[in-house]
Amino acid sequence: MTTMETSSQQVPVPRTVPAGRGAAGSPGWAEAVPIGDVVVRAAALWPDSEALVFPGERLTFAELAADAELAARALRAMGVGPGDHVGILMANCADFARVSYGATMLGAVAVLINARYQGDDLAHVLGDADVKVLVSACHAGQPFGLTDRIEAAMPELDPRRRDAFPVPSVPTLEAVVVLGDGECGPAYLRREGFYTGAEHITPEEVHALRRQVSLREVGMMMYTSGTTAQPKGCALSHEMVVRNAIAVADRLDVHGGDRFWDPLPMFHMSSVLPMNGCFYTGATFLSMEHFEPDGAIAMLRSARLTHFYPTFPTITQALADHPEFSAVDWSAVRVINGVAPPATLRELQKLWPHAAVVTAYGSTETGGCVSFSVPTDTLEQRTNTSGPPFPGIQVRVVDAETGVPVPTGERGEICVRGYSMFEGYRNDPEATAAVIDDEGWFHTGDIGTVDADGRISYLGRLKDMLKVGGENVAAVEIEEALQRHPAVGIAQVVGIPDDRLVEVPVAAVELRDGHEITGEELREWLHGRIASFKLPRYVRVVDEWPMAATKIQKFRLREALCAELGIDLP
Repeated sequence: MTTMETSSQQVPVPRTVPAGRGAAGSPGWAEAVPIGDVVVRAAALWPDSEALVFPGERLTFAELAADAELAARALRAMGVGPGDHVGILMANCADFARVSYGATMLGAVAVLINARYQGDDLAHVLGDADVKVLVSACHAGQPFGLTDRIEAAMPELDPRRRDAFPVPSVPTLEAVVVLGDGECGPAYLRREGFYTGAEHITPEEVHALRRQVSLREVGMMMYTSGTTAQPKGCALSHEMVVRNAIAVADRLDVHGGDRFWDPLPMFHMSSVLPMNGCFYTGATFLSMEHFEPDGAIAMLRSARLTHFYPTFPTITQALADHPEFSAVDWSAVRVINGVAPPATLRELQKLWPHAAVVTAYGSTETGGCVSFSVPTDTLEQRTNTSGPPFPGIQVRVVDAETGVPVPTGERGEICVRGYSMFEGYRNDPEATAAVIDDEGWFHTGDIGTVDADGRISYLGRLKDMLKVGGENVAAVEIEEALQRHPAVGIAQVVGIPDDRLVEVPVAAVELRDGHEITGEELREWLHGRIASFKLPRYVRVVDEWPMAATKIQKFRLREALCAELGIDLP
C-alpha cells in the first residue's frame, strides 16, 4: 500500500497492476468495460481517493460516480436513452466528465464537440450528429462565450432573431442545457432545471440501462480536427475507448496513487484516453479549464505530479520559458509526453533528466493512440520512434501507390488494424470505404517506418509531401531543420503554387521567448543544412496559428500565406 495525501486527509491507495500487465513473464490479457462502468468500478475500488482535480474543485471517485449517475438521471428525464446522441460543448471542467460519463451510462452516444467550433462548423457537427440534447457550460470569466457560438450556429435561439428564423437549424435537437454561473438567455435550460428532472428517475433505471451496454456499441463520437477538410464524425466504440485507455496507462506506467497532469481539451483523445486510464488504475487526473501559463504553473507548484502530459510544443515551451518553471517540484515526475521532432524531444529531456520523455503515434480513427514510446527504452529509441503498437493492434507499412508492404525499415504509408479501429465516418460510407481496404487495414495517410523490433517512426503526412520541380519533399524534414535553430520554437511548412516548379515550400515559425530573428535570416541559416530544392521560398515569423483543437490547420495557414503573397490558389 502507498499513501496519497489530499488537502484534507490521507487515504490509502492500493498500487494496482494495470489490466493486461500481469506478473513478470505473463502473456498478459485484455480487459475492457463500457465507458460508464469505468467510474462505477473506480468508486467501488477507491471511493475516497481523488479522481479529478481542477483549480477550485476536487472530486473523489465516489463523488464523481454519484455525479455521473445524477447527470444520467437528468438526461433520462429529458427522454435520452440508448442510441440517442448527447452533444457536449464545454471548456474543460468537472461538468464535462459528469455529463459524458452520465450519457454513456444510459447507452447514449456522447458527442464531444470541439469548443473552438462556431458558426458553420458547429452547425455542421450538430446536424450531422443528429444531436438530441446539447449540454454546454457558461462560466464567469470564461475567455470565450459558448452561448454566442451556439446562437451563431442556431440563430433561432437568440431572442432578438427568433422571429426571423422560424425553422430549427438542427431538426433533431430538443433542448440546450447550459450549466455554470454565466449569463444566458431564456432559450436554455439552466443547471437547476436540468437536475430537477433527475428527481423523477431512479438510480435503478440508470444502472439497468448501463448494464445493457455492449462493448462494441458506439459510446462516443468525435469530429476530426479538420486540418484538411470539413470535420468528419468518427464513431468510437466503448471497447476502443476503454481498452486503449488501459493500454495507455500500462505503457506510461500509471498506477494507483499517481498524479497525472493533462491540460489538453477534454473533447480530444489526448485527454479522453489518459483520463480513463487514470480512472481505471486509481490515479488522479488533473486538468484546467483552459491552458494559461501563469495558472498552469500555480497549479503545478502544489500538484506533486508523477506524470506530465503537456504534449504539444505550444504548451511545453510556454511552461519551459516561464520564469517560475524552476519553482515547480518536478522530483516525482517519471514520464513526460511530447509530440515534436526528435531533436526537440531531446532538448526537452535535458529539462527533466530524471524522467523519461516519450512520444506517441495515432489518430482518432485508430483509437487516439496506436503506440507510445517505452519509458525504459533508450533516449534515441524514445525520441526517434513512438515505440511498438499496443498489444492487439497491428501495424504495417505499405507502398502508398501499390498497397504492397515494404521491407522492414523502409518508408511508406502506415496502416493499422485491430480492436482500436473506429466504426466509420458518420453519414459518409464513401469516405470510410476510401480509407479501409478489403482486409480491414486503415490507411492513415501518414508516412513512416517500422523497425525490426516493431517500433513506429512517424515521418509526416502523405499530403504534406511537396512536389518541388519533380522532387519529393517532406514538410516535416524542413520543419525539423528549422526547429534546430535556438530561436525557433515551432515551425510549419506548406507548399504554395509556383509556375516553374509546380509548388515550393514556404515556412511559418514561432520564436521562443526572448529571441529575435527575421525570416530571411532563418532562410540564410538553412543554406548548407538542407538540399537547395528544400529551402523555403519564404520564411514568415508569426505570433499565432490557425488552430483546430490541438492541431495547426495547415490548409488555413497555406491560404493565409498565399493571400499575403498575392498568390491565387487553384
